[in-house]
Amino acid sequence: MFWTVIAIVVVSLIKILMTCLPTGIVEWLISKFETHSKLQDTEVTLTVDGKKLEGEEKATIIHDFNEAVFIKEQYIFPGTEEHYLHPEDHSKPLVIDTTKGKKTIRLFIYVYKDHVDVVKQYKKRLVAYSLASDSLQRKLANG
Repeated sequence: MFWTVIAIVVVSLIKILMTCLPTGIVEWLISKFETHSKLQDTEVTLTVDGKKLEGEEKATIIHDFNEAVFIKEQYIFPGTEEHYLHPEDHSKPLVIDTTKGKKTIRLFIYVYKDHVDVVKQYKKRLVAYSLASDSLQRKLANG
């Protein structure tokens, strides 16, 4: 009986702590597992066809990328990684190189009429997902 009461008290305390975490800790935990993470202007290198983007153009593309709406994640089957990195119907992706902690991340952005595909490459892993962003689509389709 005594151990049952102790166990209930301990589980209740853990539940209260988990549901009342400070906002900063919750945001940190969420950022560890999010697919479409926000980019910082100072930590990013943007290139299109080997040409570096700088200044206002870089800032607006990063802003539009951060404001884009996540649509869905695409499962990459083993052996089809090359298809996602170099799609047949596209030639020049926007390449974003950034670091998050000690990880180096490379994002390949492919623009279509109705969506934007992003392939996120870090370590030996690939994650592909789609975004909706009219302003990003207009800038990259014209640029």
